Amino acid sequence: MALLEVNNLKSYFFTKEGVVKAVDGNSFSIEKGEILGIVGESGAGKSVTGFSILNLLDPPGKIVEGEIIFEGKDLTKVNEEAFEKIRGDKIAMVFQDPQTSLNPVMTIGRQLMETMLYHNNSLSREEVYHASVAMLKRVELPSAEKRMESYPHQLSGGMKQRVVIAIALLNNPKLLIADEPTTALDVTIQAQILYLMKKLSSDFGSSLIFITHDIAVVSQLCDKIAVMYAGRIVEYGSKDEIIFDPKHPYTKGLIACLPTLNDNRERLYQIPGVMPSLLNLPKGCYFKERCEFADETCDVYPQKQIIGERVVYCHKI
Repeated sequence: MALLEVNNLKSYFFTKEGVVKAVDGNSFSIEKGEILGIVGESGAGKSVTGFSILNLLDPPGKIVEGEIIFEGKDLTKVNEEAFEKIRGDKIAMVFQDPQTSLNPVMTIGRQLMETMLYHNNSLSREEVYHASVAMLKRVELPSAEKRMESYPHQLSGGMKQRVVIAIALLNNPKLLIADEPTTALDVTIQAQILYLMKKLSSDFGSSLIFITHDIAVVSQLCDKIAVMYAGRIVEYGSKDEIIFDPKHPYTKGLIACLPTLNDNRERLYQIPGVMPSLLNLPKGCYFKERCEFADETCDVYPQKQIIGERVVYCHKI
C-alpha cells in the first residue's frame, strides 16, 4: 500500500471575481522512501497541492472534492485538532522562504525545542536540547551549539534553510513536503541543500514530495515526476520516462528550455505565450494556445491515456 495516495483532488478558491480552480482533479501516489517531484510554472497549482495535503488552505480556499489517503486514513475527513498531531509529526513541510518560516523574536534553539516538545511532551528539556543540537549537526549547520542561541536574522539564507529542514525532520516524519526550498538561495547553496535533502530523506527513510519550477532539479533528485499545468497534472510517471521520453508537448517544452554543454543557440528556447488565467480557462486543452501540435481535436479536454506506468493527458500521442 502506498504511503500517500491522492485521488481526484480538487482545491478551489472562491473569490469575488469567480472560482479559481487551483487544483482540479489530480491523482498521484508516493511509496515509502520514494521522492516525487511536482514541476510546472508559477501559478500551476503546485504549492496548493502541498498545502492541501497538510490542510493549510486559508479561506477562500478549500478542498471541494477528492481523497488524500495517508497510511490508510483519509485526511480530508480528519478534524483540525487531530490534524495538529499529524502536521509536523508524521507529515512535515519545508516552505519556500526560510526567512518567513522562522519566528524572528525566538532563538533557533527555542524554535527547535518547542517543535519537538509539542509532539513529545514525555521528554525532558535536556533530552530535547541534545536532540535539537544533534539535528542541527545532521543538517551540517556549523557550530550547532552556538547557533542554538542565535536569532534568524543572524544567519545567512542557506543556514536558515538548514534550520527549517532540521525543524521539519525533528520528529522523523514519514512524509516531507518541500515547497521550492532553494528558490531564495544562490546556485552553490542550492546544490548543497538539494544534496542534503536527498541524503537526509534516505537516512531517515522519509518519503519526499519536492515542488519546483525547475525540471532540471527533479531530473537529479526524484524517482517520479508529476508535470502540472493550469491546475492539472498533464503527465505523470517515472523520472526516466518523463526526462528521456516525454510525451506531452508541455513536458517537451520544459525540457527543451534547458541549456546543454554543447548548446550553440543564440537564445535558449522558451515556450511561446503564457499560462491562461485560472479564472478564465480556455475550452478544451488548457495548453492548446501555446502548442504547435494543436488542432480542432484539442477543443475537448483530453482523456487520460496510460502508456505502461505513465499517465498522459494529450490527444497527440
